[in-house]
Formats: sequence, C-alpha cells, structure tokens
Amino acid sequence: MKYVFEVVLGVLLALAWCAQMLRWLRVLQREHYDPSAPFRFLGRWSAPATHSAKAPSVRREHRLESLTRMLLGRLAKDPSEPRERRPFRFSLLWIALIAVFLVLRLEVAAALVGVVYGLFSPSGLSVRGRSAKLDWTKRLRRIAIVATVLSAAIAILGFAAHVGWFAAVVAVLAVPLVLDVSTRVLAPYEERLAKRFVEHARTRLARVKPRVVAITGSYGKTSTKNYLVDLAGPSAGVVASPRSYNNRAGLSRAINEQLSDDTRVFVAEMGTYGPGEIRALCQWCPPEIAVVTAIGPVHLERMGSLDVIEAAKHEITERAEVVVVNVDDERLARWPEALRASGQRVVTAGSINEAADVVVRREGADWEILFERHTVARVRALVGAQPTNVACAMAAAWVLGATPEELATRAGDLRPVESRQNVVTAPSGVIVIDDTFNANPESARAAMALLGSLEAPGRRVVVTPGLVELGALQHQENLQLARHAAVLDFELVVVGRTNAAALAAGYATKPRRFDHRDEAVAWARGSLREGDAVLYLNDLPDHYP
Repeated sequence: MKYVFEVVLGVLLALAWCAQMLRWLRVLQREHYDPSAPFRFLGRWSAPATHSAKAPSVRREHRLESLTRMLLGRLAKDPSEPRERRPFRFSLLWIALIAVFLVLRLEVAAALVGVVYGLFSPSGLSVRGRSAKLDWTKRLRRIAIVATVLSAAIAILGFAAHVGWFAAVVAVLAVPLVLDVSTRVLAPYEERLAKRFVEHARTRLARVKPRVVAITGSYGKTSTKNYLVDLAGPSAGVVASPRSYNNRAGLSRAINEQLSDDTRVFVAEMGTYGPGEIRALCQWCPPEIAVVTAIGPVHLERMGSLDVIEAAKHEITERAEVVVVNVDDERLARWPEALRASGQRVVTAGSINEAADVVVRREGADWEILFERHTVARVRALVGAQPTNVACAMAAAWVLGATPEELATRAGDLRPVESRQNVVTAPSGVIVIDDTFNANPESARAAMALLGSLEAPGRRVVVTPGLVELGALQHQENLQLARHAAVLDFELVVVGRTNAAALAAGYATKPRRFDHRDEAVAWARGSLREGDAVLYLNDLPDHYP
C-alpha cells in the first residue's frame, strides 16, 4: 500500500510539474522569450490586486490583505459582489491542516503541498490559455527540452541524496527559474540561428533594392505604417511588414516571404524593448527615410526612463537620409535642429504645431491639410484616426514622391486600422469603439474623447483592464484614466486584476468588475441598447492577472 501511495504521489508531482511548465512556457512565449518574464509575472500573480510599481506602503498593504484572505480561505475580495465577478482565490488553510496532520512525515506533506501548488497556482493563470494558447514552435520545444533535463537533474540528485520528495517539490516550484536559465543557455544558439534568416533578408533587400521607410515611436507606428501604404497609392509597389511584426524575427520574415522582385518601397515598423535593438535592425535593413511618431512611457517598465526610450528611438535616424518627425511631441520637437546640423534632411509633421512642414488639422468632422503652411485641401476625416499619424504618413509619402494634391485626394480613402479606435454600429444599435490594441495614456485619452464625441444619447461605457508596462507611472496613469472616465460621466467596467486597485481608487463610485473580457463583452451585449456606446480600451492577454 505504501508503494502504491508513493507511485500515485510521484505521478501527481509529475502532473504538477507539467502544469507549471505549460503555464510559464506560455508566459515566456507571450513575452517574446524574455528570460525574466516568468519571474516578473510570478510577482504580478502573487499580488493580483495591485501593481508592483505602486508606492511601497500601498503595495505592502494590498499584499498583506491578499495573504490574509488566502489564509482565511476567502473566495472573493468582496462577498457582496455577484458570483461572476469573484476572482478565484486558492486557500492555503487546508494545506496547512494537511501539513499538521502529516507532521511525522514532513516530506510527504511537502510533496502534497507541491502537488496542490503545481496544479492550481497561480490561481487564475490557465494551463491551456483563453486568449493566447501555447504555440509549439521549434524554439519553444528546444527550451522545453532543456528545462525538462534541468528539472529531471534536480529530482535525480535529490533522490540520490535521499531527499527525493523535497527535490521533486523544488523542481515544481523552480519552473520559472529553470525556464530563465534554459532560455539564457540557448540564447547564443538562437542568435546564430536568427542570423541565417537575417542574412537571407539582407541579401534579398540588396537584390530587390526597394526604398526603405522605417517607422518607430512609442505609439502610432502601426497606424502610420498602414496610412502610408494607402497614401503611397496602388501603383507604388509598396510592401509593409504585417501587423505588428516590428522586431528582428518579424522583419526578416516579412522580407523573406513578402518582398517580390517588383517591390519599390518596403515599409518597416521597428519596435524596441531596449537600447541597441533598432540600431541592430538598421544595420541590415538601413532606411532611406526614418519616421518617428512619438515618445511616451510605453515599455517604461523595461526601459526605466523616458530618456532611455528617447535614445533608443533616436537610433533609427543614424543611417537615414531623411527623417520625418512629429513635432507635436515635446521631446521630438527638439530633434530637427540637431539632425539638420548633422547634414540630414528633416521633414516635420503634426496636427497642432502650425510651423510643421505637413499639418493635418482637425476642423469639426474634417481634416484641413497643409503643406509648408499652405492649405491644400479639406477632406472628411476618418473616424478614430489620429491626425498626427496621418500627417507623419503624408510627410513620408511626400518624400517618396507623391504630390500634396495626390495625398489630399487619397486621404479621403484611408482605411481604418484594425483594433485601433475603429467605430462600428452593432446590429443592436449600440455604437462600439474597438481600441483593444492601443495601450498607452495618449491613445487612451484620444479614445475617450472619441467616445464623448459620438452622437449617442444613451449610456457611455468604457471596458478596460487598464494600461500596463508603464513602470513607476502605471498606478498613477490608471488612476487618472479612471478619474477622467468619472469626470466624463462614463460607466467604467474593469477587466482582470492587474490594475483593478488603481482604477477603483480613481473612479467616483465602485466600478463593475469582471475577471475576463468575454464576461465583460457578454454583459455589455446583454445590458446595452440602441443609443448606447461602448469603448473597449486595451485587451490584455490572459497571462496577465
């Protein structure tokens, strides 16, 4: 009987390890194989009601509250909340009771704790995934194999030292650490592998010789890229990197798979998580024209400061002959003088700064288009499109050879960019703004301004998980977001737990809460009627709490 129990316990520990491995592999993949991602997100899931960048005193208070509730076995933060809004809280009370009961067999108690932890923790982080499932790419398989070997080594050494159950539990608990180490161990190999694709892309660019337009910015990159494709015209032979393929893997894949022999212009969106990345991209994909849309606190959590973000974005100008700069941005407005002093041509763009070379100014429901301070045309504005991004795209198309008159004509035919302030009317008559891809303070304010401008006599609702990756500013920015919604008399629906504390603190009354976006969408569809309007602002994948 003893051996049967031990076999069952061993199988359960193996299943617990598998559950942990699947959870954290998915997090690692969703975070672009950043080795530190499992640990970073483990911290987030450990304090789901707040954010790690909050003031220390507030953070400690919420963590103490969360721990107290776990120990008491409470299933909800507020018993008065409806059941569908109660985040599942895994109680440690009965684990403690088991440990006491099995005090004479401490290693067995530890093994049972490991089983329960591995199978069910972090509570709410799905093994399979709701919004983003695990994709078993070759790279992920390599990491999983190395991680399996390391975990097996921990368990085998433990059994050899006669502490097998404790070692097995350590293997379960150490999955985030093991994945961190495995990713770093494989990094040199992945780097060599990636270079082959990059060299192929470099060779293809050299053979086709398209004019390369590189676009970066804290936000507005994808919209500006798509507008540029529309403005350049169907006969321009333009190929753009798809969706948000803005890193080395995405750009090299776009070039290798989509660049044809008759491509005349390649538009490359370039993103970065740190200094040096854009410079490295420009070494093998050198731009003739560089476009910089904005500097803001996006990815501030990783970059540390706005100065570092600005320096990282500036790398795109180093090889460019012409630089298009959004001079509505306070930081970018300082760039033209230095760039011109270095011998580069600069074309300025904006929607507010009247001194810009290209201005797209909102006038009611229209855009007034100015080139070199002369009005060229007035056209119907694309609902939800930011005129500054349109101005940057026009400036780049102008440098490519399009005339102001051609660009003004094409501006009336711009297409909306998917999930970026798209406005549609549902069959129910509810006006829906889809802004699920935008996740920065500037776009959030613009989206709420759009919601306020709609001709909707009924309720106006904002459904959001809040804004992320804002570092030390995250709590304050989400606080301001909720306060702004309250001032505008919008109903606020909070999704998830990542920014729940900040959003609740900033809103005038207690906001409606849901654990998952599909629950919030179901509520909106069942509750809103013709004449109402709803804004879906940002959509975090489910590896966020």
